[in-house]
Amino acid sequence: MGLFGRGKERKREAALPPFDLSLLGVDIHSHLIPGIDDGSKSMDQTIAMMAKFESLGYSRLITTPHIMGDFYRNTPEIILGGLKEVQKTANKLGLKIQIDAAAEYYFDESLMNRLLAKEELLTFGDKKVLFEFSMLSKPDQVDKLLFEFFTQGYTPVLAHFERYTYYFGSVEMASEWRGKGVEIQMNLNSLTGHYGPEVKKQAELMIDSKLVDYAVSDCHRIEHLMLLEKNLGRSYMHKLADLDLKNSELL
Repeated sequence: MGLFGRGKERKREAALPPFDLSLLGVDIHSHLIPGIDDGSKSMDQTIAMMAKFESLGYSRLITTPHIMGDFYRNTPEIILGGLKEVQKTANKLGLKIQIDAAAEYYFDESLMNRLLAKEELLTFGDKKVLFEFSMLSKPDQVDKLLFEFFTQGYTPVLAHFERYTYYFGSVEMASEWRGKGVEIQMNLNSLTGHYGPEVKKQAELMIDSKLVDYAVSDCHRIEHLMLLEKNLGRSYMHKLADLDLKNSELL
């Protein structure tokens, strides 16, 4: 397409009205508990983000602090204790949006050890557990991990499939895992180009292939929500309405 054609395409996309995030209703991936991972640094930041979520049309948040080996050594006690403080402050300030917590588990030796020891994981919905891979190194023993999840009654939800560099250009593994019962999550800001053009292409391919179960913010700071708000008129944001997304099932 020539230069002028690209300009027209941008104008058409910019002319679309903002996608209505209230259609999602629930966000299942964020980092809002202050001071325990690479997300919110203070209660003030947390409250500002929650207020922004509310203004964007969300009714419920399930925030998911990192649990990652020796790097983010969060426990259910740390996460749920932090959640209580956030809920208390939000209620005091009159926010209407509901907030609960699960976790984002990094697939490392510590996660496998937890599963083998039958430790209870932090989940949302009907025992759904959010987990992630390394961004750069292709994981080994995924079948073993999924076997443990399924045999213990969990529904695994794979975070931001579009960001794993080793799968760029293909959604074959997402399709294969989804066929086994894994649910697939995509970050909304992947569609804005925030993580780079290859991630954007992969996210669009996932939407075209109808391989997205949850579209989420993965919000670490309020700038993520501001960026999302500015890009709600993009055509692929509107294509979310054609997917059978599960966000609103958690209302």
